[in-house]
Amino acid sequence: MNEKQYQHAKTEMTNWLSHPQELGKAPAKIDLGGEFDHKGLHYYIFKYKKSVLGKWLLGICGGYEGDALQHCGHVFSEMQEYKEKTAEQDAVALIEYVESYWKERAEREEKKKESAGVFVNFVLLEENSFDKEALLRELKEEWQIEDEDKDQDNGKSKKKEDGTIAIVSYQGALAAVSLMPAPVPEEEIVYHAESNFRWKDAAEVSKRHKAHLIVSVMGKEMPVKKAAELLVKVVAAACKQKGVLGIYANGTVYEPEFYLRFTEMIKQGYFPLFNLVWFGLYKGKTGICGYTEGMRSLGFDEIEVIESEHSPKEVGDFLTDVAAYVTDGDVVLNDGETIGFTAEQKLPITKSRGVAVEGDSLKIGF
Repeated sequence: MNEKQYQHAKTEMTNWLSHPQELGKAPAKIDLGGEFDHKGLHYYIFKYKKSVLGKWLLGICGGYEGDALQHCGHVFSEMQEYKEKTAEQDAVALIEYVESYWKERAEREEKKKESAGVFVNFVLLEENSFDKEALLRELKEEWQIEDEDKDQDNGKSKKKEDGTIAIVSYQGALAAVSLMPAPVPEEEIVYHAESNFRWKDAAEVSKRHKAHLIVSVMGKEMPVKKAAELLVKVVAAACKQKGVLGIYANGTVYEPEFYLRFTEMIKQGYFPLFNLVWFGLYKGKTGICGYTEGMRSLGFDEIEVIESEHSPKEVGDFLTDVAAYVTDGDVVLNDGETIGFTAEQKLPITKSRGVAVEGDSLKIGF
């Protein structure tokens, strides 16, 4: 046995099990269950216990090439019972599962790139009504946006539209606003509204909506940030409709006044980050946690801070600074790098499964 390699694998397995979405702490016991080679790489089987009196469970770490101390990323456990007779067979099954996971993850990364520039928001309405002409008039007067896909002879749109949908072609992007004569399911809207710590009445107000407008922008021929700004302008125009209660976007429900206030940043030459990315905060087991929701639509990874000793305001401001730095400069943050806003500050970046967001996220040790 390569003792150094084994100790590295044991540490890696323990760290993996300690993740909040796994055991959330180090296992009560962890021992070597065996080792074997698979497809030219070396693997370690671990048996571990959640509690001192619990059953032995199976984990796997590898594969290592030769005497290397860096594995290929196969660290996993389904928390199935460890059985000595079938341990190697069960471990191989875990390896195959992990390989499948990484393949799917790569496919998701490709889809993430494809989905950048495609945005969908929901404007919650107190009544089932939509003044399409008023929306188009607001877009023209407030933002100088008109449908460019019009018949030159009569100035009318060539699209077949009714009173429940407005479609605007603009600088290579397509924006659509359509009326849905039904509310978003209450369990969904209330759950997300409760994440808005800036608006204490978000959940109760959201319950009152009876219909909603679906606002979508597809900017395949427009730069992503320009498509994002177009979305904000169209949503802002939709907010001038009668009986608007809130905007369901980025995993939360925005207060209309809040949304419109930050829309004004566009007129001042700034990117409307707060309309496009939600900065969530919550209390963890030992500190303050924060996350972004919306960076993925802009073509970037979501960002999280886990169990920080800093105050909620400091965590929120830090996430905002990082998101602004990334979006303003089109900066790509990578796993294993560091980030800092002073010469001395070098905060580690780790890419792993999200805690408060779906898919992977970048965890910054702040």
